[in-house]
Amino acid sequence: MDPVGGWHSVSVVLDQSNTVLSLKTLKLSLSLHQESGFLSANVGDNVTLSCFYEGDVATKFFWYKQTLGQKPLLMSSFNKYEKNAIFHDEFKNDTRFKIEFETNGNRLKISELQHSDSASYFCVGSYSYNFEFGDGVTLSVKSQSQTIQPGDSVTLNCTVHTGASVGEHSVYWFRSSGHSQPRAIYTHGVTDDQCEKKPTTHTQTCFYNLPMKSLDLSDAGTYYCAVLSCGEILFGTGTKIDIESESRFQQRLSHFMNS
Repeated sequence: MDPVGGWHSVSVVLDQSNTVLSLKTLKLSLSLHQESGFLSANVGDNVTLSCFYEGDVATKFFWYKQTLGQKPLLMSSFNKYEKNAIFHDEFKNDTRFKIEFETNGNRLKISELQHSDSASYFCVGSYSYNFEFGDGVTLSVKSQSQTIQPGDSVTLNCTVHTGASVGEHSVYWFRSSGHSQPRAIYTHGVTDDQCEKKPTTHTQTCFYNLPMKSLDLSDAGTYYCAVLSCGEILFGTGTKIDIESESRFQQRLSHFMNS
């Protein structure tokens, strides 16, 4: 059997008369097509990730989720003849995840998106001892913009999930306004009391806050949490803050008082 699951043509000599029995080559193949690229959505949105295949050799399919610095997590597995998806581990009791079946394909539906859904998702088909991965789609879940009145205060939150292979990391906050490039406005030091370690999975989750008080128009923009580790920097999806002008605020207040 060759590395991709096909059979070589085999000739067997039966006797000295050179009578030959030939076994025809049987070629097994699977062509998997997954909508790939980058997908951006807001917290609370619903998304659908599609996966289609050609050929009849594959009998089992899987969906995997992979976040930066961590191993792929098995989300679901199912046999194409049974049409009954099984979700695994942390996805087992999460009703936000569903599999829809179609002819020669399936769709992974994620409802009420959360920040933790930001990751790369891979569809996988298997036959014999072979696995074929789709190209994968990267999902980025963004916060919707917040409109703040002058003088108000807000606290931005950033959660960092790291795997065992990720060493020390630094956390920065950036702000981008208009068409300008993001610029660093604050740096966090990493301390143990900010992180929760999970010995069983060799991962940790760290929490960072950026309190902002007495905001004015100059504070408007999109704020990003960024993690620097192993010489690479990864930006979060960002939170856009709009500051309502004083005149607009007074106008709304006057309308409210007179209504």
